Amino acid sequence: MSTLRPEFTIDALHERQSGKLPDLLGFRVTALEHGMLSAELTVRSELLAPNGFLHAATVIGLADTACGYGCFAHLPETARNFTTVELKSNFLGTARDGVIRAVAKAAHLGRTTQVWDATVSDENGKAIALFRCTQMVLY
Repeated sequence: MSTLRPEFTIDALHERQSGKLPDLLGFRVTALEHGMLSAELTVRSELLAPNGFLHAATVIGLADTACGYGCFAHLPETARNFTTVELKSNFLGTARDGVIRAVAKAAHLGRTTQVWDATVSDENGKAIALFRCTQMVLY
């Protein structure tokens, strides 16, 4: 079973995203512990769909990045990286402003795959999406 690698701190994860999509989204890790990562982003007009509601890709970007960073921080010691091989999202609601949060939890921390679940909530704690992804560990 993979354990949380101490070199993957919140600051290290934020440095890793500089100039990449998570940085453009405004992705911020708020907590990292064994088997769990929490993150958030502030909803702004650039992240909305033309209909004025939160774009689905924004929600997936938050959830997938939270799960991906969780996976990265829990890679087996000899692993080099990972890649997403499957993801699924169910949308239950939306947001037009405020902060949305994702809590990603490991469902499986294996040597060759990891499975992560995330719940994305609005700032009132109402779930707006359920997300699951499978990561292939790369050696």
